[in-house]
Order: sequence, then structure tokens, then C-alpha cells
Amino acid sequence: MKIKFIKLFLRLAISLSFLSAVADRFGMWPAEISVWGNWQNFVDYTAVINPWMPASLIPMLAVIATITEIVFGLFLLIGFKREVFAKLSGLLMLIFALSMTFSAGIKSGFDYSVFTASAAAFGLSLIKAKYLEVDSLMDKK
Repeated sequence: MKIKFIKLFLRLAISLSFLSAVADRFGMWPAEISVWGNWQNFVDYTAVINPWMPASLIPMLAVIATITEIVFGLFLLIGFKREVFAKLSGLLMLIFALSMTFSAGIKSGFDYSVFTASAAAFGLSLIKAKYLEVDSLMDKK
């Protein structure tokens, strides 16, 4: 299989996973397949995986995580500054995975494949070939 298709698959899988998670916390997925289902459940989960954070900062942390996931998801989807946003996505998901591990045990990070997604994002950052990316259009200028 050609590397450009693998790269496109990685970009789509990571970006759509971010955007799907955001959609879930805003109640955009049916209840029977939703993880959080609404904003408050997501804020509550944010508190669970960040027990060392003061309770007053948890809503702000949930907003920051959400905005970050929207930006990273959209930029990876269109292929804008893909290398940078892939590395940042890998780092963000590694932070999520470690937070889940230290608060709920390592099984949660593996069950939600956050370590795998982090590794995939770091791998995506290393693929140089460009395919269907805004970056390739900017290179031509």
C-alpha cells in the first residue's frame, strides 16, 4: 500500500476521533453509543482523570481540552501544518493516557486506545509525503 494512503488514513482516523469525542460531549451522538452524552458528564470525567487539579479549574480544563481537540482535529483533517499538529496531537493524547492511567489505572488507557492513538499521531508526524493536504497547496506558492 502506498504511504500517501496510509498517511491519509492516519490523518482521518485521528482527526475524526477528536471531532467525534467533541460531538459526544455536546450530545450529538445517540445515548446508546455515547461515552459522555453531555457536557456535564464530560466535565465530571475531566475531574476524575485530573484529581490533583482544584475543582474550580476543572471546567476551564474541560473547555481547553475541547478547544484543543477541535483545532487539532480540524487542522489534521485538512492537512494544515500537519507535522506540528500531529506531534501536538500525540503529546495531547499521551497526556490524556497518562492522566487516565494515574487516576483510573492503566487498563482505561488501553481500553480507549489512547496510547495507540498517541503513537499513531507521532508516527503521522514522521511521514513526509504529502497527499490531499492544505500544506501541499501552500508549498506550491
